[in-house]
Order: sequence, then C-alpha cells, then structure tokens
Amino acid sequence: MKSISYIGCDDQTLDLFEGQYALPDGMCYNSYLLAADKVAVLDSIDPRCTDEWLNKLEKSLMGRTPDYLVVHHMEPDHSGSIARFVQIYPNVQIVCSKIAENMLRQFGVTYNNIQIVKEGDVLDLGGLTLRFIAAPMIHWPEVLMSYCEEEKILFSADAFGKFGVYDADADDWACEARRYYFNIVGKYGVQVQTVLKKIAALTIDSIAPLHGPVLEGEKRDEALRLYTIWSAYGVETEGVFVVSASIHGNTLKAAEYIADRLREKGLKVAFTDLTRDDMAEAVEDAFRYGKMILCACTYDADLFPPMHTFLHKLQLKGYRDRRIALVENGSWAPAAAKVMRAMIEPMTNVEIVEPVVTLRGAMKEADKPAIAELINNLTA
Repeated sequence: MKSISYIGCDDQTLDLFEGQYALPDGMCYNSYLLAADKVAVLDSIDPRCTDEWLNKLEKSLMGRTPDYLVVHHMEPDHSGSIARFVQIYPNVQIVCSKIAENMLRQFGVTYNNIQIVKEGDVLDLGGLTLRFIAAPMIHWPEVLMSYCEEEKILFSADAFGKFGVYDADADDWACEARRYYFNIVGKYGVQVQTVLKKIAALTIDSIAPLHGPVLEGEKRDEALRLYTIWSAYGVETEGVFVVSASIHGNTLKAAEYIADRLREKGLKVAFTDLTRDDMAEAVEDAFRYGKMILCACTYDADLFPPMHTFLHKLQLKGYRDRRIALVENGSWAPAAAKVMRAMIEPMTNVEIVEPVVTLRGAMKEADKPAIAELINNLTA
C-alpha cells in the first residue's frame, strides 16, 4: 500500500523568521512521509518543533521504520532535527546532494550512511519514485527538488513557500508568498527561471513546498504564473510605490501629497512610511510595482537611515528594471538625493527620472510645479 502523509508542524509563537522578518501568524515547517515498499521521510524540521514532529512521524509510520531521510535543503529550519532523527532511527539512509553532505557536518550531524544524488537520479521506494531536480541557489547551493512520478507531486524545497502557519484553505497565498519570495529568494531570479524551465515539462498536480500549503488546481497555476513574473523581475501590478522616510513629518506630508496627486490621475498607489511600516513589505512592493518615488530627508550630511536601509536591501535582493523618482528634504545642506542616486545607479536597468525635487523644510506652493513635473515624467 502506498501513501503520502503530511507531518509538518506549525510554530505559532515564533515572531521573527531568519531573525528579521515579522511573523504575525507564526510559521509552518513542512515535512512529508512517503510509504510504499520502502519508507522515506522528506526533510526534518526546525528544532523548536522537534518533539512534535517526531511524535507525528511515529504515529504516521504505524510501526514501520524509515528507510530514507531525503534532505532537499540544509537550512536549519529544515535540517535542525536530523541529529535527533538519526539517533532514533540509526539505520536510516540520508539522501542528499554532495554539497548538503558537507553541510551536515557543519551543522553538527556526524552520520555516515549517506547516499549522494544529483540531477536526474531516481529513488525507488517500490510503488513510489522520486526523481531529483537540482535547484542550486534557491536559495542555497545544495538545494534539490524532487518529483513523485506516480502522484504528480513536486516537492519544491523553499520555492513556492510563504510566511504563516499551514492553512490548506488559505485564499490569499500571494500576499505572504510575495513578501517571502522577494526578501528571501529574490536575488536569485536567474536560478529560479532555470528551475521553472526544468519543471515546465512535468505534469504537476500538486506543489508541496517546505513552507506554506500544498498548492493544487487554480492555486498551483497562480503560483507558477507569479513565480514566472517575479523571477524575471517583471512588473506584477501597474502603479506607483511611494516611499517616505521622514524625521519630523514634513517629508511625510509631501509624500502623502504626491500619493494623492497620483491617485487623482487614476493610478494605483502603494504607500509606505519606512519609519513605522514593515521593511520587508516595502521591499515586496518595490518589486511588485514598476515605478517608485523615494521621499527622504538629509541626515548627518547623508541619508536618513530608514531609507538607506531600504535601498541597501534592494541592492542585496538584485532590484532592477524599474523607474525611480527622487524627492529630498534638507533645511540647509540637502544631501539625500546625492546618496540615493549613488546607491541606485549601480542597479541594473534602473532609470532615475528627472527632475529631482528638493524641499527646504515644509513643502510650499512654490514646490508643487516641480512635483507635478516629476509625476508627469515618471508616469508618461
């Protein structure tokens, strides 16, 4: 008898993922059990949930013993329970990539019963098979995906994941999947495109990621559509993203004025206040929209730190193929635009739209024609 079971766990108490991304709803860590003539466990779990995972595994095994532990990805939230697992099941064979074998020792797993697999290799469980797909730099170099031929399931490692607990019925997968993608995977669009081409020839009924729900039907189709856009750095939503970094509120008022003028033109507008809003969501929206207006203060003859951090994150994530307009504020020696320009110009195919608007303290009527010109040039 062959079967596939979900044995993942939710961590509703975790407040930050990777020590930096807010988790208002917690996080899930997915693991799967494939049982046929032989039994394979697909990935372990974050050490915060080890006991719960091992209990779920024991119940799902129904007296059987795992023959294999397949390691798709070595990040600690998926490999953190391997050491405990091999203590309980000392005869299991770990199946992983060559790079993952080296990483096992880096993370304290001293275990020698390891089978190295590569692109195209097949693990035959006797009734269920897994064909391996190399997926390097999505988003670590050791990553494998696997495809179950009989059930048409793609086990996609961290690809197609999202923030939040497991919810098979969630309607809005894209919201937290988008924030997850651009903040974690976003730099590696070329590598994602390569894997998308590999899996395009497969008949995929279900995508089973290491975070988030199993995707089927329309949800699977939408996920594939969005990953194709995201990984190509395409524009998902037509509109303008207005970004404010204000010290005393004057720059914020100017940014809000700009957002209102854009809406009057019938444009979709997203807005963030970098001093208060989630930085990861700001990164997400920067990639979602094709146009952006940055409004920032001068600070210590440099750039106000929230905007500097935001642009640094865009640099890290490979921001590209966009149009940006700049609004700076400085009471006696404006420098924000100069610093923003220096951070943006090395980015690939990012156009800075003229004119740069310079405010001196509070926005005045005399500033509005330059703002209007900036808006018109950006949106033309």
